[in-house]
Amino acid sequence: MNYLDFYKLNEEPFSSAPDIKFYYNSAQHSKALVRLMYAVDSMKGLALLIGDIGTGKTTLARRMLDSLPEEEYESALLVIIHSGITADWLLKKIALQLGIAEPSENKIALLSQLYERLSELYEQHKKAVVLIDEAQMLKSKEMMEEFRGLLNLEAPDRKLITFVFFGLPEIEDNLLLDGPLAQRVALKYKLESFNYESSEAYIKHRLGLAGSKDDIFSLEAIEKIHAFSRGIPRMINIISSNALFEGFLVKAKPIEAKTIDDVAADLGIKIQQPGEDEKTEPAPPIEETAETAPREPVHREVPTQKARPAPSPVGPKATKNEAVKQVPRKEETLDEIDSILDKLEKGG
Repeated sequence: MNYLDFYKLNEEPFSSAPDIKFYYNSAQHSKALVRLMYAVDSMKGLALLIGDIGTGKTTLARRMLDSLPEEEYESALLVIIHSGITADWLLKKIALQLGIAEPSENKIALLSQLYERLSELYEQHKKAVVLIDEAQMLKSKEMMEEFRGLLNLEAPDRKLITFVFFGLPEIEDNLLLDGPLAQRVALKYKLESFNYESSEAYIKHRLGLAGSKDDIFSLEAIEKIHAFSRGIPRMINIISSNALFEGFLVKAKPIEAKTIDDVAADLGIKIQQPGEDEKTEPAPPIEETAETAPREPVHREVPTQKARPAPSPVGPKATKNEAVKQVPRKEETLDEIDSILDKLEKGG
């Protein structure tokens, strides 16, 4: 028996993976999504969602992508995983995701292809939207100038493309590398940490989705989880996941505050005292590692997420399931996209 069986859970409730199944529509996440959807619906050009580490930006980005009707939007999500990419790389990836099967190696020709494709989408009454996660990785002036150039592509009544940046607050400094681009931010929203009520609702929401029908944590334990995590969703996940394992070891039903104290001590997390810097991270590492994950191996099924179809780089248009196998998908990481480009350059 593992802790999932002991607590009668169908699956891991506090994985740090950004699974939209467990998306919690807190008051501020709801406000953020409404504003971002307004920005893309009215094709404002550039919108910005910022937040500190672990506040739920990536989950919100995937939720937003999933919320864009395919009959109205040509949309894509690009995840930037390091700062070494170039402007030419990014232009090619955007072109691929918007349906240009063979992006030109010549920059002028590529920009022409993008303009023609965006004009085609406009004639089809579709809106081109590119969501960029981890946008703080875009650190060069050249990169910012390319975004400004793409935002200059307009129809008589609106922009031809809208970008939504999801990133750490430092993305605002990056935008200042190109002053005119910084002035084109049409909408900005910042995600904050949860208050206690949101933390409590978040914990119960995830447990409920995982199959819980009982109060696994006492109210005192939830108060401690909120205090140690400072309301940061990722830290709530890490503390709660470890607490489930520790509670299982001592057969605790419900899990009490002392277990949370023990978990926090093991992780090196302290409750922030009055006067401490609010921006100080509660404890490294933020990412789930072998040390922060539950210490007993637990079978985990890979969650099924909605796959958004993308035009196949070769051959006839594929079905939704086939599109997932053929790639590129609508959501790409750097290594995956580079692999696709290599195949295209080699002719298939």
